[in-house]
Amino acid sequence: MKRFFSSESVTEGHPDKVCDYIADSILDEMLKQDPSSRVACEVCATENFVLVMGEVTSKAIVNIEEVVRNAIKEIGYDKEEYGFDYQTCEIKVMLKKQSPDIAMGVDREGAGDQGIIFGFACDETENYMPAPIHYAHKLSHQLAKVRKEHILDYLRPDGKTEVTFEYEDGIPKRIEAIVISAQHNPGVTHEQIESDLKKEVIQAVIPEELLDDNTKYYINPTGNFVIGGPVGDSGLTGRKIIVDTYGGYAAHGGGAFSGKDPTKVDRSAAYMARKVAKDIVAQKMAKECQIQITYAIGVAQPVAINVDTYGTSTLSEEELLNYIQKNYDLTPTGMIRSLNLKSPIYKETTNYGHFGKKNLPWE
Repeated sequence: MKRFFSSESVTEGHPDKVCDYIADSILDEMLKQDPSSRVACEVCATENFVLVMGEVTSKAIVNIEEVVRNAIKEIGYDKEEYGFDYQTCEIKVMLKKQSPDIAMGVDREGAGDQGIIFGFACDETENYMPAPIHYAHKLSHQLAKVRKEHILDYLRPDGKTEVTFEYEDGIPKRIEAIVISAQHNPGVTHEQIESDLKKEVIQAVIPEELLDDNTKYYINPTGNFVIGGPVGDSGLTGRKIIVDTYGGYAAHGGGAFSGKDPTKVDRSAAYMARKVAKDIVAQKMAKECQIQITYAIGVAQPVAINVDTYGTSTLSEEELLNYIQKNYDLTPTGMIRSLNLKSPIYKETTNYGHFGKKNLPWE
């Protein structure tokens, strides 16, 4: 039986990802000075304006404005003509201390909030990610690479990709369609952009055997993409949760990741659930695995654990649950310790997915 499935990715210049990257940059700076920092940082951005808000309890002394400007510069918004520029943008900081009601539960080593958390893995790609999101991320990452390395120096930081796979009997066989929207300088012809992106982005990262004469290409389909980033659309942390996880291929829990310290199970348990699912698939206990872990605020042990291998495992659900409970500490303290989550690693997670990257401890 044939079916189609699509996933999207975005570059770090996308307005929502600008906010995620700023939030994770602030988190990392806090953790560098005080690994026990508790951070719930939200960021929103619009035309040459950034608002940083949230709750922070930390011994760290961080120049928030400097961190924000450096993050924006790293992304590539470094020219006034972009309408959003690290040197001239207005920054407002509204951070307060963590609520004592929340702190009370975390102090007892419980979860920082209730949460329904999912982790997933499958054997479609070498990094145990679904093929559509895997290749969508590769395209958007390559889009940023050719911009930063001045291979296509007319590109600007904002961009999106989308990949549609054709599946046959559950196996990804070929790519049906590729969509790329890339922000660019004025005056560049659509023909040049289309030709360059096919050569320097698509052909550079997509295996030839996945493409055929029937693959459709939609490159800057509106015809023009000069205005982008927070100028073209306001940005906010936590609005790219499907891009951050499995591209819609698997379930997502109730919370986003960026700007949150690891006492928030939205983040730490999502990383651990991914590790558990990936280990099960890597050890060939199943070809596909989804884990759900449920937490109550202030309570250390999970309320419930659910495993679904979609009929691809020879083991029973009870056997898999016993394996998980025997081999993994799913308390907030246990997850933080085993994955070393008090380290300032979060800027590395912000873009091109929180999963499937070999240099991250849950991978």
